[in-house]
Parts: sequence; structure tokens; C-alpha cells
Amino acid sequence: MPDIHTLHDSSDEFGPMIVTDDGQCRVLSFAPNDEQSRSLKAAPHVLQYEYTQAMLLVLLFCQPRRVLILGLGGGSLLTALHHVIPGIRITAVELRQSVIDVAYRYFQMPHGKRLEVVCANADYYLCEPLPHKQDVVFADLYHGTGVDDVQLKADFIARCADTLKEEGWLVLNCWNEHREDAVLREALREHFADIRTILTSSRNWVILAGRKPSWRTNSEMKETAFQLSSALGFPLTRHLARLRALGE
Repeated sequence: MPDIHTLHDSSDEFGPMIVTDDGQCRVLSFAPNDEQSRSLKAAPHVLQYEYTQAMLLVLLFCQPRRVLILGLGGGSLLTALHHVIPGIRITAVELRQSVIDVAYRYFQMPHGKRLEVVCANADYYLCEPLPHKQDVVFADLYHGTGVDDVQLKADFIARCADTLKEEGWLVLNCWNEHREDAVLREALREHFADIRTILTSSRNWVILAGRKPSWRTNSEMKETAFQLSSALGFPLTRHLARLRALGE
């Protein structure tokens, strides 16, 4: 067993926040026996969780230049996207300023003119008119007890859709139990023409929803996945095989 060292242990109005280090990885936790983020110290851009890797399947359907991330954690998605896509503009919205501070201090989250991190309630943030439409919105709103219920509500899905460009995509990280959520399914079908999902071995249910249908063939997507895998540091192709249309 590796020696695990606690680097940070604090609480704010939303609960505890702990950062540990096992020599190879840094881990952010919001509750006992919880992992919110895991970062490989030698290569922080390489996503460590299966579900975050699966969320990047959206790169097979579009080449985003402008991305909105709702829920920061240790900044893993921001770091990966910044590494893989030169010139990308990313705005990340995080409820807790203490989480933002920890992501910069312990998780090697990059700085840059094209990167903006906003401390705000993600749902409220979407209620205000944004200066630019987004190519992709990633929503991963979690706390110590699981997914934030706001992420499953019809008005939240509608606001995400309104934030996107005409050919934009929404990526949601949910749980297996949400596969039968009728409100969520109806909201997705109302606002999106192309809805695909992947159930990971960790029982995360990742949703990719495009405002317009994608006509990319499996062979085209496999080729793109193969090309991206080297830069990402993991085989994106292994997740593509489990991607299904909503309802299959």
C-alpha cells in the first residue's frame, strides 16, 4: 500500500474538502470514502477516471473552440482540453472559491488568457446572457452525496441548450439510477436531436446530446478517436464501443 499524505483539510459552508497525495496521484475529496478528482502528478492532463474519459467522446462529433465547464473539481477536464486543443477558450464555473484555490494550488490547473474560472452557482450563471455561444457545455455538478439535483431538471437542460451554438453539444455526467428519469429524458428529447449515452463500469451514465444530428460514421469516429488517443494519453477508442443512442 502506498503512503498517503494529507496535504489539505478544510471546510466551508458546503462541507469538507480534503486533498491527499499517494506519491503518484493527488486526490480531491468532499466526503469520507469519496473521490471528486484524481490527478496524475507526472501528467495532469491525462484523465484518470473512466467517466471523464468517456465525456471526451464529444470530441468525435465536434472540434470545440469555445467550451463551458459547469463544476470544476480539481480541474481535470479543463486541464485535458487545454492540453489537447490548441487555442481553445474555456470558461469554468465553480460554486466554491475554496475548490478553485485548491485546483490551482494542488492540481496543476493551467493559467492563460483563454482560460476563465468563475466562482458562481452554475444554474444562476446560466440565467444571465452570456457574451458568446458555446460549442460544448460540460455539466458535472456533484457534491459529497452525489449528483446535484439541479442537473436533472428540465429548466437546467433548457438553459444549457440555449447556451450552445446551433451545432453545439451538451455533455452530462449522471448516475445509472438516472437512466429511467422521465423528466430528464423528456427535456433532452425536447432540446436535442442527437442523444447518445455510455454506461461506464463505475456506473456513471454519461450523456452526449447534440442540437443537430451527427452523420459521422463509426469508421470516421474510430479514426478520430485513434488520432486523439495519443494526445489524450488514454485510448478513447475503448469508450466508443460502448456508446449507444438514448433508448437502446
